[in-house]
Amino acid sequence: MRQRFEGQMKPLFQRGPSITLRLLILMLLSIAMMTADHRSARLEPLRAGLALLISPLQYLVNLPFAAGAWLGDSFTSRNSLLRDNDRLQEEHLALMAHMQKYEALEVENQRLRELLQSSARVEGRTSVAEIIAVDLDPFKRQIVLNKGTRDGVRAGQPLLDARGILGQVIHAAPYTSSALLITDPTHALPVQVLRNGLRSIAFGGGPSNRLDLPYLANNADIQVGDLLVSSGMGGSFPPDYPVGKVVSVKLDPNEPFAMVSAEPSADMERNREVLLFWSEPGMDASGSAPVSP
Repeated sequence: MRQRFEGQMKPLFQRGPSITLRLLILMLLSIAMMTADHRSARLEPLRAGLALLISPLQYLVNLPFAAGAWLGDSFTSRNSLLRDNDRLQEEHLALMAHMQKYEALEVENQRLRELLQSSARVEGRTSVAEIIAVDLDPFKRQIVLNKGTRDGVRAGQPLLDARGILGQVIHAAPYTSSALLITDPTHALPVQVLRNGLRSIAFGGGPSNRLDLPYLANNADIQVGDLLVSSGMGGSFPPDYPVGKVVSVKLDPNEPFAMVSAEPSADMERNREVLLFWSEPGMDASGSAPVSP
């Protein structure tokens, strides 16, 4: 019985061809397939089908590398954007500063053009001076200029701007000079009404926007809006240069004189450059005439 049972049992693993033989067969089969594909391309559909089957596997294998590259690009792009943003902000601030400087230069150029144009209205020599200081005393209207006797500046010399008479030099040092504005209470300027030639004297009213004409009779022909110009009397100021415009005329029968106020034509509080005026032919803006040491 044992022999019958052993005779009926079959081995679990049947021995087949050897591994070397199988490898040789596969190699020959591969060479045959490559040769057939190279000559006739008949295996192209098979290759396409195999590529379609393994494409999901390729995608899954490549997914970690693609995700890592995407994250790296994202962080790199963010850092790059932050750096670019900082750089652009710095450039923006620098450009804004340059633009403000250019705007200031443009305004200054416009002021100088107006000064040069106004110098053509007077017979004499002129030179541009810069205001370097302003007297802060509320009862005085004085300024300091950056030109002095070495530039030909002298006491009593008139000061102009592009719109009207500004003041008069009261003290000249070698390199600087002090000037009294026409709105100072101690300053007086001979003027006349451009409309009819009526002469008077304009005194500083104290505030920067006020001139007083206290010696005009009640029956004097003067009106609001009349333009006051320098009369040229005394020889200090150029004649017919704007001084101010009448803004108020008050008549009181009990008083011998009218109360007349005018607003200066010059910009008393906003000038940075002014014109120095020389009326004598022997004195020029370069200081070629004899000057005090």
